[in-house]
Amino acid sequence: MLAIHYTVFLEVATQLSFSKAAEALYISQPAVSKQVKKLEAEMGVPLFERRGNIIRLTSSGEKLLEYLQRAKIIEKQIESDLDIIKSQLQAKGELRVGSSTTISLYVLPKVLSSFRKKFPNVKIFQLNRNSESIVQALINNEIDLAIIEAHYKINAVHYHPFMQDEIIPVCSVHSPYAEKEIGLNDLKQIQMAIRERGSGTLSILTKKLESKKVKLRDLNIVASLGGTEALKNYLVEDIAIGFLSRMAVRNELERGILKEVEIRTLRIDRKFNFVLRKGEEGAGIVKSFIKEARNHYNK
Repeated sequence: MLAIHYTVFLEVATQLSFSKAAEALYISQPAVSKQVKKLEAEMGVPLFERRGNIIRLTSSGEKLLEYLQRAKIIEKQIESDLDIIKSQLQAKGELRVGSSTTISLYVLPKVLSSFRKKFPNVKIFQLNRNSESIVQALINNEIDLAIIEAHYKINAVHYHPFMQDEIIPVCSVHSPYAEKEIGLNDLKQIQMAIRERGSGTLSILTKKLESKKVKLRDLNIVASLGGTEALKNYLVEDIAIGFLSRMAVRNELERGILKEVEIRTLRIDRKFNFVLRKGEEGAGIVKSFIKEARNHYNK
């Protein structure tokens, strides 16, 4: 556990308020000030700049905050690991998972349910956003683990493979494209509906088309929709073609509501990845969750 003066500093640095830190820690404001002064005396440098009622971190304070945030992460990992060693069923803590839409809707529910049966005392918090936003949430320490399809060149994170998926072109059974085989060059004239910017599905599609010398801006895009379900429901009612995960449209294909479109020489495979902050290898609850997910989908 962190010493009390470090805990107090961490709260003040996060809130940038002595009074709010006192409320959060259930101690008096003078007690907060005393602990901060004690820490500054030990460090031999000021940690905050005070201008009236406004406080800011000094460069030394920012560096200390960075180290203490890492220490809190390590502290959580130690507690989780020790709990798991004692007894899997008695393991306590929380798991904050962020995932892109396809994973959130069609992969995670089964994994989370299976994981909860093995770790009933672990609280699970799940964040559903597009891939770009999920990676940012991981960098900002809002979540412990990200699961996405895209692969961004960011030094702060590293990737571990999870499972395979396929993105397929689909349209309504009433669309004029439903019974046609389409060539790549035909895509420039056909009405297209796509996912929103920041979507992992759109990122993978864009890269694949570019490898075939087809630019996204050259397509006849009539709609850009936020989320898998929004795009899927739009395609059911419209004549446009859209690209979605095969997992996302499995039921609609089986029920005959949507039809897979044949596009010559175009196959879009992708990998879902676990993403962790660099320096964190995934210990305790996170490590157990990754193992459970892989066991479930890679049998």
